[in-house]
Amino acid sequence: MINIDTTRHNIDTTRHNVDIKQHNVDIKKQDHSKAYDRIRCVLPSDAEAVWKIETACFPPQEAAGREAIAERIRVFPESFLVAEKDGSIIGFINGCVTEQKTIEDFMFEQTDCHEPEGSYQAIFGLDVHPEHQRRGVAAALMETLIQTAREKGRKGLILTCKERLIPFYEQFGYRNMGVSRSVHGGAVWYDMILEFAE
Repeated sequence: MINIDTTRHNIDTTRHNVDIKQHNVDIKKQDHSKAYDRIRCVLPSDAEAVWKIETACFPPQEAAGREAIAERIRVFPESFLVAEKDGSIIGFINGCVTEQKTIEDFMFEQTDCHEPEGSYQAIFGLDVHPEHQRRGVAAALMETLIQTAREKGRKGLILTCKERLIPFYEQFGYRNMGVSRSVHGGAVWYDMILEFAE
């Protein structure tokens, strides 16, 4: 069971079970819920910890800067989730909401593209501190944001990823739409989309 702190945010926690077998996440038969204590919405005071994880997970040309992280937290905290273990943030997932079916490079820096009533939940980053990777934390964050998007009536979720990560995202139901127009950080990205059945 994923534990979400709802004392400051209105999130329905009745349906947040994550089936690790469904996602082929190798956690060596451990209970993945012990890899983290809870998943909750981000707070402004989390900005520094989140930024440090971002810089540990991405090269400088791809990592979001301190100011960009703080601005995302200010503009769309309801779609910016963090995982905690022993009172420390160990991972996060974030992105704006949009009407677009693919992510454009400008969206990473310009939070005015956030459309609270938009159809698609974009994912700009799914980061887990290297010391806590391969324990199911990323899967739990993804499942939680997918469920939250479903509950908010979104049509689906979109993201870009590198080729080696396509199989990871396909496990959640994402479909590869091919090479993205994004050249963020000088890398080759692939557009991925998960669309909910109507």
